[in-house]
Amino acid sequence: MLLLIGCQKKTIIQSSYQPTSLIINIPKNFPPITHPEDNPLTEEGVELGRHLFWENKLSGNNSMSCASCHLPQNAFSDPKKVSIAIHGDSGKRNAMVLQNLAWSESFFWDGRSLTLEEQILIPVLDSTEMDETWSNFLSEIEFDNNYRNLFYEAFGTLSPDSTHAAKALAQFVRTMVSTNSKYDRYLRQEEALTQDETAGLASFNDLNGGDCFHCHGGILGTDNSFKNNGLDEFPIDSGRGLFTEISSDNFKFKVPSIRNIEYSAPYMHDGRFNTLDQVINFYSIGVHPNSPNIDPLIEFASQGGVQLNPQERNELKAFLLTFSDPEFINNPNFSNPF
Repeated sequence: MLLLIGCQKKTIIQSSYQPTSLIINIPKNFPPITHPEDNPLTEEGVELGRHLFWENKLSGNNSMSCASCHLPQNAFSDPKKVSIAIHGDSGKRNAMVLQNLAWSESFFWDGRSLTLEEQILIPVLDSTEMDETWSNFLSEIEFDNNYRNLFYEAFGTLSPDSTHAAKALAQFVRTMVSTNSKYDRYLRQEEALTQDETAGLASFNDLNGGDCFHCHGGILGTDNSFKNNGLDEFPIDSGRGLFTEISSDNFKFKVPSIRNIEYSAPYMHDGRFNTLDQVINFYSIGVHPNSPNIDPLIEFASQGGVQLNPQERNELKAFLLTFSDPEFINNPNFSNPF
């Protein structure tokens, strides 16, 4: 029960703080989700996070929200090669897909953040992204009765800080789970694959075929590791090595999930490939074997790739498209609340 007593500027809230625990329903063939002890999932926290995700006031000139670079129709990624910041600056890397991050243990292409709560704080403060201070944002919404209610219901406070905001956003992002693609239904024996999709699945798991399974096998479509996949003979972006300062980490980037790959173009950390066909062609004939720190699991790198013929490439593409989950990108629970 929430009682609002109006005054000239602020609304006094008289209510008992009783957040409602929220459980994400996931299929049995997915790993269990472990939430941080200091940030359990609640309905109220997720709803606050949804508002913050779509809130333009989180940017310095009130023109951008998290959703500006993580669009639902693009599997919560950016269709641009690199995102454009509020001052017109171009980003350095492609905006990553936001899906199934509840199972991730590191964030950003270089893995420099170990928790979602930590990661979420960074883009807001970055002068080449949203260029806002958390204190300024919180002062902007200080007299917004809707936000006062949302913060109180989520965390029992009328004086929220950046930690509360980051926790709410992290809760919301953890609910962004994609588990109902055609491939998922195939695994649950609810839907059959076509002949081409079946052939593509076989190639995906074949060392002498597409050989995708080393990095993208398993139900999540990624092993969440960091690898150099041989994009360039002379790479410019040092990737994970820039963060760890370990030479063997140079030019390595986080392996993205292939889930919803149909929606998440452009591809790679720098958004260089506009189509899935270009990606498959690269792994077939475009790998640079002399790229420093190239991953040893990139089989047949010495000959430029796995050498799939046109039919095999089409079959592999057909299988990869079975990871599309329209229910995920159209989920009203992730939509703009304003």
